[in-house]
Amino acid sequence: MNEVIKDTEGMISGMAPVLDADRWVFCTTTDQALAAQTAPLALAFFEEDEGRSFILLAQIATDLGYEAELPMARITLSVHSALDGVGLTAAVSGLLANNAIPCNMVAAFHHDHVFVPVDQAERAMQLLQALAGGEPAK
Repeated sequence: MNEVIKDTEGMISGMAPVLDADRWVFCTTTDQALAAQTAPLALAFFEEDEGRSFILLAQIATDLGYEAELPMARITLSVHSALDGVGLTAAVSGLLANNAIPCNMVAAFHHDHVFVPVDQAERAMQLLQALAGGEPAK
């Protein structure tokens, strides 16, 4: 098991972003039967007041009848960041925002995951790799 990193600089320098080849979509439903059918197929889900939100492979979402209008690429930050670490999410989302790249951050137990529009994934990877290497944002 990797060492858990808590300090901001260590999390950023060790993040080693990895781009997933799959295409993902965020979708939601209030239909309990559809939610039950979807849950085992989801990468993740979250219960919100408005319904259950899912992160699904784009093809699965389409097959189940969800709208899949904004395909996202997942970038995994490979550093084992501490759940109580401070600064990684802010550094990543701030850098992407400053470069007009929307992102959705998902923190899991071992890693943080950044979802960006597919057409901006390569640029996001370049920026995150530069940030991890200590280079100034361009």
